Amino acid sequence: MNRKIAVIGGGAAGLEASSALTSLGFRVVLVEKEDETGGHIKNWHALFPNRRPGVEVLDALRSKLGSDVELFSGKTVTEIKPVNDRFELSSADGWKTEADAVLLTTGFSLFNARKKEEYGYGIYDNVITSAELESAFSTGKIAMKSGEQPKRIGFVHCVGSRDEKVGNIYCSKVCCVTAVKQAIEIKQYLPDCEVFCFYMDMRMFGRHYEELYKEAQEKYYIQFIRGRLSESTEDHTGKIILKVEDTLLGKPLKIGVDMLVLMVGMEPAEITKNLGTQLGLVSDSDRFLVSTDQHISANISEIPGLFFAGTCTGPKNIADTLADARSAALAIAGYFDNNHNKS
Repeated sequence: MNRKIAVIGGGAAGLEASSALTSLGFRVVLVEKEDETGGHIKNWHALFPNRRPGVEVLDALRSKLGSDVELFSGKTVTEIKPVNDRFELSSADGWKTEADAVLLTTGFSLFNARKKEEYGYGIYDNVITSAELESAFSTGKIAMKSGEQPKRIGFVHCVGSRDEKVGNIYCSKVCCVTAVKQAIEIKQYLPDCEVFCFYMDMRMFGRHYEELYKEAQEKYYIQFIRGRLSESTEDHTGKIILKVEDTLLGKPLKIGVDMLVLMVGMEPAEITKNLGTQLGLVSDSDRFLVSTDQHISANISEIPGLFFAGTCTGPKNIADTLADARSAALAIAGYFDNNHNKS
């Protein structure tokens, strides 16, 4: 076909879409703002629900990229301009390219936990995020700031999700299962550690997620407490003191932990917001991009030749992201088939 497709973003969606597009006969320009591809997967030690190493999935995605994919890393696309049925793309450093179609796979950003001051992130040494804990799993060292191993750890679900105070009323879909996965891993690293999960509702919607939740309770004795954390403080020993209302018992609780892990949710990436504004794309109330029809045309934008895949249109797990990327590749092929037939 000799058509050239620009894929913006080299995370899971971008890698999978690029390989799918080349298998359909397209040439691909893959543009990644960081120095290497992989997005958030490259920072993830193990994936739910089977705790498969993240690097294994990432290596498989990278290995599928063929010679028809031209990779530009360290480039942030700042402008996409439709010109005569094609697109001109450019970055702030003067880099430019042209393409017959564009696929946005710009991913997501993690919620900034500092916005929830009452949880103490950035204030207390032993309050960390789920992403930071995942990095610790990669090193094999789970320790407090003092270097000691924690004897009690608390996980707080829905940090930056389902929260009107920060303007994110949506569910990020992956926080509950990530908390369960990480809580099990903590028990595997530190069998004698007490682990508490503070949740609003357990949204274990995916295949084998419920089994993972059951395993956490029955095999690892992880304690799940329904109730939103109202405040955390630090005492003179460095312990984090949590004030929680157990909504099932209808009683306030006060619990001391050595480490508090905040399960940060997804937000639209800055590049998504910038390109969306520049192109005049429609965003929903959750600020993620809106396709022409979320059921029938989930990968198609209002601009002919511009497509979406992955979490730029909303929170997704990795499996759903990869399926969405393959769907986008087929939508692009269909777009050119239809145009060819019309001509």
